[in-house]
Amino acid sequence: MRYRKLGNTGLVVSEIGFGTIPVLSGNVPVLPDYYSPSVDEAVDIMMHAYDMGCNLYDTAIPEEYGDAEYKLGVFVHKVGRENIIISDKARAMDGNDMFREVERSVENLGTIPDIYFVHQVDEKNQDEVFGRYGAVDALCDLKKAGLIRFTGIATHYYSVAERAARDDRVDVIQTSGNILERGILDRIADNSVFAGKGIILNKVYAAGCLLNVFTPAELIGGILHWPFSCALIGIGTHSQADAAMVEYPPVNFSFDEVIGRLSERFSPIRCTRCQRCICPKGYEVHIMLRQYNYYHLGKNYWAMKKLRMNIDEVYESCRRCTDMPCMNGCPQGINIPEQTERIYELTR
Repeated sequence: MRYRKLGNTGLVVSEIGFGTIPVLSGNVPVLPDYYSPSVDEAVDIMMHAYDMGCNLYDTAIPEEYGDAEYKLGVFVHKVGRENIIISDKARAMDGNDMFREVERSVENLGTIPDIYFVHQVDEKNQDEVFGRYGAVDALCDLKKAGLIRFTGIATHYYSVAERAARDDRVDVIQTSGNILERGILDRIADNSVFAGKGIILNKVYAAGCLLNVFTPAELIGGILHWPFSCALIGIGTHSQADAAMVEYPPVNFSFDEVIGRLSERFSPIRCTRCQRCICPKGYEVHIMLRQYNYYHLGKNYWAMKKLRMNIDEVYESCRRCTDMPCMNGCPQGINIPEQTERIYELTR
């Protein structure tokens, strides 16, 4: 296992971290596959990863990750608190709510988290999160009180990540990226404002979709050149730990090579999720294009459900639009109205 510095925190983290979603038990229908191991089984899987060099374990509150937070607490007691780094998070945007969630997490874990993230910060709730008495203010107070060590923002939006990078109150940023959805990573690499911030990366396997085309060695090796500190892999079995906790050599995939591999299975949309496709109506074009690719990569029920939520409305709006500003900044030159019609027809 290789190790990297976590920004300016002083922490040194394993290049690959343990994502605890797959070890949860219970009913969390919005999440991808998980394995419902017992507490002892989950602890054994986490210990297996630890023995392979993993030292960062990422979890979240019960409403989001079921009992994974509690299971991680049991593992911490067994392995020794000083030997691992805990990353925790809650979807609490208001400061008072964040105080309550951190206190509950400390109780569930039986110890204080090293990093605590405001989870799922997006372009609609970010002003509350970063504003006075918002979640970031609360995390700063909790840091001063010794209930957490470092503050974090977890987001799938580049604009939010950049705002966090410019905010001195934020120590660590968690965001998503992989060899296909590389747009955020490319923009982070090109922007010096992120220097000094710890970057934790998730969705390396694209919720498992890319494993249908690429091997773990290719997916992990293919991201190593980007400037992140730790890449999280969701792990629910010993074999998944064996596949992830390996010192893979770097693999330099061009975007065309990735699209070429996908094209052997279906006709993919060439979207990197750089999020430059700004729609005047506020529709998130990049999410729609992602769900189309995910549908053809095996997440057919889940992706179709997402696509059908407002595709009729998006299609009509796109069809009537004459300015098409969404296309002006697209590095891939995607004909978005054409792709919107393609997705509309798919959902019929």
